[in-house]
Amino acid sequence: MGRRITTREFFYVEDCAEGILLAAELYDSSDPVNLGSGEEIAIRALAEKIARLVKYEGGIRWDTSKPNGQPRRKPRRVTGEGEVRLSSGNELR
Repeated sequence: MGRRITTREFFYVEDCAEGILLAAELYDSSDPVNLGSGEEIAIRALAEKIARLVKYEGGIRWDTSKPNGQPRRKPRRVTGEGEVRLSSGNELR
């Protein structure tokens, strides 16, 4: 991605699966449901976080000739409590 300010929301697959099962059991509407973590992170911040975790000391280069893509990908979502976050004590802190 060319722009470092582009953001994304990441969602742990087990939290997603649990949300789908709960929605199938408890949601009684024909309206669509969006599941998500509720945490949005800039691609630049994510790259820097990964570099810190793996102790990478080189530079991060951004190819500004590439298209930016969609600036944000964070759906409106049903409130829920996920167990894995980018800032959690799990593998990716």
